[in-house]
Amino acid sequence: MWRWLGLIVVTAAATVVLDELSVPSAALFAGLVVAAALALAGLAPRERHLSDGAGTKPPLPRPIGIAGQGVLGVYIGTMVQPSVLAGLADSWLPVIVIALGTLVLSVAGGALLGLHRRVDPLTGSLALVAGGASGLVALTRELGGDERMVAVVQYVRVGLVTVSLPIVATTVFGAHTGSATSTHSASAGDQLWGLLLCAGAMAVGITVGRLIRLPAAGLLGPLIVTVVAELTGVAGSAAVPVVLVTAGYAVIGWQAGLGFTQESLRATGRVLPHAVVLIVLIGVGSAGLGAALSVWTGESMFDGYLATTPGGIYAVLAAAAASGSNITFVLASQIVRVLLMLFVAPFAARLYNRWRLRRDNRRRLRGPGQPAPVPAADQPVYPRVS
Repeated sequence: MWRWLGLIVVTAAATVVLDELSVPSAALFAGLVVAAALALAGLAPRERHLSDGAGTKPPLPRPIGIAGQGVLGVYIGTMVQPSVLAGLADSWLPVIVIALGTLVLSVAGGALLGLHRRVDPLTGSLALVAGGASGLVALTRELGGDERMVAVVQYVRVGLVTVSLPIVATTVFGAHTGSATSTHSASAGDQLWGLLLCAGAMAVGITVGRLIRLPAAGLLGPLIVTVVAELTGVAGSAAVPVVLVTAGYAVIGWQAGLGFTQESLRATGRVLPHAVVLIVLIGVGSAGLGAALSVWTGESMFDGYLATTPGGIYAVLAAAAASGSNITFVLASQIVRVLLMLFVAPFAARLYNRWRLRRDNRRRLRGPGQPAPVPAADQPVYPRVS
C-alpha cells in the first residue's frame, strides 16, 4: 500500500513540474520515469503472486490498465469533430494518401529497427509508428510486444519532433512560433457529459471489441464508439475531465515503467542510438511528404510541413496558431494521421510479425544448407512403372 501511495504522490508532483515546463503528455512521461526509477531502486509496487502459487502477475491490475486505455481512447475520439474535419474541404484524398505514406515510412523504419538483435519485429514496428504515442504504448502489451522499449522510443520521437519543430520553422520557413495561449476551458456541464460519454463508450466499446476480437479492444473499442458519437452529433460538447485524462496517461506510463529491470534498461540504451537515427530519417521523409501535400493541395509549404510532422500534435497546433497558419487544415490532417496510425498500424505490425515468423519457421524446418523446396507446379512428373 505504501509503495502505491509513494508512486502516486511522486508521479503527481513530477506531472505538475513537467506540465509547467510544457512537456507533452506530461503525466505519461512522469508515470514512465517515476515508475521505472522506483522499479530499478526496488521501491516500486511488487508483482502479485497467483492464488495457486504457480507464478506472478504484473504489479498493476489488468482492469486498471484497461480503464486507462479506455479513457485515452475516448479522449482521442473527442478530437474527431465534424467542424474540424470540414477543414479538409476537398483535400481528403491527398491527406489520406500522404498519411498512408507516413505509415509506410514508419513501418519500414520499424522493420529496420526490428533487425536489431535486442528488438523483436513487432516491437520495432510499433516503436517507430509516427502518431498516437500514448495509444501505441497502450496497444503494445495487448499485441504481445515490449511496451518498455516502445514507450521509451516513442517518447524520444515525440521529444525530438517537439524540440526540432520551432528550429525548423524559424530557420527553414522563417515562421514565428512563439507561445499561443488559449483561454477556453470546458464547463462543468460539458465535463459531466464527458464523464457519462466516457463510461458509456468504455462499456460498449470494450465489450463489443472483445466479442469481435478487435486488437487492443481496451483502447480501440472506446475510440471507435466515441468517433461515431462525435460524427453523429450524439457527443455534443462533451469533454473528458482533465483529471481523468491525466490519470489515464499516468496509468499507461506505470504499465511500461514498472516492468523495467537493469537488464531491460541496458537493452533499451543499446537500441536507442539506432532508433534516433531512424526517427530522424522518418522526420526527413515526412517533411518531403509535407512538400508533396503542399503542391497537391495548394496550401503553403509550412502548412504542409505542420500537417505531416510525425508527432507532437500539441506543439504543432501551438506553432500553427502562433504563426497564423491554416490551423483547421493542420489539425484535421494531424487527426487523420493519428487515427490512421492507431487503427492501421497494429494490423500492419501484426501481419508483418506473422510473415517474419512463418519465414523463420520455414528456414528452421529446411535446415542450414538445404535448398529451397521446388513448387509442386515446377516439379517433373515421371511415368508410373507398374
